[in-house]
Amino acid sequence: MTNDLAALHSYLAVAAVLVGIGLVGFLSRRNMIVMFLSAETMLQGVSLSLVAWGRFHGDLGGQILVLFIIALAAAEAAIALALVVTLFARRGSLDIAAWQDLRESDQPPFEEEDLPPEPSDEPAAWPHLAPAGIEPASIDEKEHYRPKV
Repeated sequence: MTNDLAALHSYLAVAAVLVGIGLVGFLSRRNMIVMFLSAETMLQGVSLSLVAWGRFHGDLGGQILVLFIIALAAAEAAIALALVVTLFARRGSLDIAAWQDLRESDQPPFEEEDLPPEPSDEPAAWPHLAPAGIEPASIDEKEHYRPKV
């Protein structure tokens, strides 16, 4: 494997990791800011892939496309900021589930699953051994221990 091919594989692996992290973050989070950041992470993974392929083939097509992606990401960030500020001002929450009225009319509403009950403050009952033998005599603390040395 030549050095150029090894570098291409390394860059493509990092790009795939970035796209994967962005996809998992986008699908698993309900906070709008985190969702937009995950979309930006996916765009950066695609940009890295385009630059790596452009470098491997010796042309500037990948770099030119990355410039368009950077411009698109800047526009997306501006629109996302305006959307986040507006939506937070209206509802007081950035949770996507709070925006069910924006869904299509034929879609069923989102229903959250009930959380499991919180554990009680009572300590767990630990098993006790059966008493065996003679109970030792208790020590009077006042006689055997001094409060101050």
